[in-house]
Amino acid sequence: MQRYTLPAIALHWLTALLIVCAFALGLVMVDIPGMTPTKLKYFSWHKWLGVTVLGIACIRGLWRLGHPAPPLPFSMPQWQVGLAHLLHALLYVLIFAVPLSGYFYSLAAGVPVVYLGIIPLPVLMEANAVWKPILKQVHYVLNMTLLACVVLHAGAAIKHLVVDRDGIFRRMLP
Repeated sequence: MQRYTLPAIALHWLTALLIVCAFALGLVMVDIPGMTPTKLKYFSWHKWLGVTVLGIACIRGLWRLGHPAPPLPFSMPQWQVGLAHLLHALLYVLIFAVPLSGYFYSLAAGVPVVYLGIIPLPVLMEANAVWKPILKQVHYVLNMTLLACVVLHAGAAIKHLVVDRDGIFRRMLP
């Protein structure tokens, strides 16, 4: 069974780790009442993680253009192959859409994003009271969709490891 390239494996696990951290931090920060210094710090860290995920997603996409995924085994049922391709495509869309929705939500709230507190990102829209709640909801729904997809992805990987024992899981291990 062919494996993914080492850069693809590293980018996959780095993306996964950053998404889990950003998601956990997002859950913690929204539960802090009021606007405390800690909450503001967590918001900044959350945004920085999102920008980093977006940057790595761009690198992953460029890498993937020149290095396609290894083929799935012929023994895998076609419906599973189709679902795997659909889920991977959805995961790729979401690793772009979630950070972008958060970025535009922040802008609509009138809070520019300054990466690592040093690099101001372009302000592509002015504060907008109409778009702010819409983009907040879009960001939330996309995050929950990403969570569901990640759970499905991890569940399928575990199924291939424990039940099918077909080597698919090992393709993405370092």
